[in-house]
Amino acid sequence: MFKKHSPHASRFKALSRFEHLTDHQIQDICDKSTYVHLPQAWSLMAEQTPADKAYIILSGTCSVRQHGNEIAQLGPGDVMGEVAIVSHTLRTATVVSLTELEVLHFTSDALTRLAEDIPAFGTALRATTAARLDHDHH
Repeated sequence: MFKKHSPHASRFKALSRFEHLTDHQIQDICDKSTYVHLPQAWSLMAEQTPADKAYIILSGTCSVRQHGNEIAQLGPGDVMGEVAIVSHTLRTATVVSLTELEVLHFTSDALTRLAEDIPAFGTALRATTAARLDHDHH
């Protein structure tokens, strides 16, 4: 059972990308992240800036933009900010919330540690990153 201090753990478990994780793994991920509620039209990250954080969306939609043009929209279960952390590069896009957002915020250190400690979580992140990088090169 989830601890009372992580009410968002059950919502995280419901995200299809992470449904194969155990309750213990999900609790660990939630314990090492910070739940954040953001307003509409909030800029979460900017293109060509250093990578110091990543987010997993629990609810809401955001716009991913390169050079001012929208290239994608992300929603519940999507990860943002991990590409620059995993590939050790500057941000490849600007991300702006289109609706109010509920996210789990991770420092780059926490994300890296979790990916190493929970192989299934690392695999889910790498799959997201590979798809994103593949999309960027087309």
